[in-house]
Amino acid sequence: MNIKILVVDDELSMREFLSILLEGEGYQVDHAESAEEALRQMEQGSYDLIISDVSMPGLDGIQLLSRIKSRAPETVVLMITAYSTAEQAVEAMKLGAYDYIGKPFKVEEVKVLVAKALQQRSLVQENQRLKAEVQERFSFSGLVGKSKQMRDVYDLIAKVADSMANILILGESGTGKELAAKAVHYNSPRRESCFVAVNCGAIPETLIESELFGHVKGSFTGAIADRPGLFEQAEGGTLFLDEIGEVPLQLQAKLLRVLQEREFRRVGGAAPLKADVRIVAASNRNLEEQVLEGSFREDLFYRLNVVQVRMPALRERAEDILPLVEHFYKKYALWSGSGEMVAQDAASALLNYPFPGNVRELENLVERCVVLGSRVITLDCLPPKVRSFVPVSTPLDPVEIPQEGFDLQAYLDTLESRLLVQALEKSGGVKKKAAALLGMTFRSFRYRLAKFGMDDE
Repeated sequence: MNIKILVVDDELSMREFLSILLEGEGYQVDHAESAEEALRQMEQGSYDLIISDVSMPGLDGIQLLSRIKSRAPETVVLMITAYSTAEQAVEAMKLGAYDYIGKPFKVEEVKVLVAKALQQRSLVQENQRLKAEVQERFSFSGLVGKSKQMRDVYDLIAKVADSMANILILGESGTGKELAAKAVHYNSPRRESCFVAVNCGAIPETLIESELFGHVKGSFTGAIADRPGLFEQAEGGTLFLDEIGEVPLQLQAKLLRVLQEREFRRVGGAAPLKADVRIVAASNRNLEEQVLEGSFREDLFYRLNVVQVRMPALRERAEDILPLVEHFYKKYALWSGSGEMVAQDAASALLNYPFPGNVRELENLVERCVVLGSRVITLDCLPPKVRSFVPVSTPLDPVEIPQEGFDLQAYLDTLESRLLVQALEKSGGVKKKAAALLGMTFRSFRYRLAKFGMDDE
């Protein structure tokens, strides 16, 4: 135990008594005979706990308490006096004293009070550490990449985070839209309040209104008690509405009202409730097309789309693939070694693979390698659909066989797998259309996908 305590009292006997008592409990104890001396000692080093008398010549204990809290607010302070009054106790507590005890006191009482005060300090420190860790994790470090596309994302988030503007994050599944939303929150003045996320597509249509706005007892079957919704839970913070394009039209109108009026009502409730919430929405759909189709309200789209952040697909920023591999490998393997982390042929395959599942798919691949016990990411730990993207040693369209020869089967497999992926991309993932593009039957197309481990059905 390396707990430092400073005892401040103008009476030598009290300083000696408390020093002996606290050192017997294993604490490191310094003492000062005046508030002025205590302040000088604080300049030489920090203390976990300060125990001070209230009545002292010169600066008294209340004035010392005020100075301590302005210099070292994390330090816990106990006040001791033989002349306790209600006014002094209230004043000390207002200024931040942990507790107040009057002389004469019992030895065990002091021991327990000191232990509780130090425990409170420990809890505060742990809470601050966790907050700092969360903020660091989601400030920007959760978003990995130094490509121009990602630098543009960082710059835009940094510019708009301080505002109250609604933000719409667009991008394919797996591109990190929720991480971007958290980066907005943790770089904003609302960082100390809640970040609440909800996947609108994962909630049944009959329940989503109650989930967002809450309900009052008896408003529908099963509503056995009042229940706050996500808007109330996110009060003062940020509400992240993922897959906003899945919200039914009827509820879209109510969302629009919340954005316009900054108030809402619980299901079955009559009283309006204020909504001090910043909205960040996200979608992997083309919301403008949904507006034209009539499945998404145009006025809601413009309310949400004050600032638009587009998350790039991983295939658009190939230079970030290997840094992401390193990031995820350290995350899952707690890797702290040095040297090669990805074998050269595995790196080539990863750089050539189009990653239809984006960053989420890459993270899954790295976790797979870790689970398989790979110290280095090699071709063997990658699934067949990725291994097939290792470049062959001959060009894709050789005019003639190279002098040194080449692996015909590897060449044909690489060519075939790439064409399958291209067909899927051009058809938007619709396999029947992809098969038609390649002039083959759907059954034959499925067979070839399975051959390369690309058929996920």
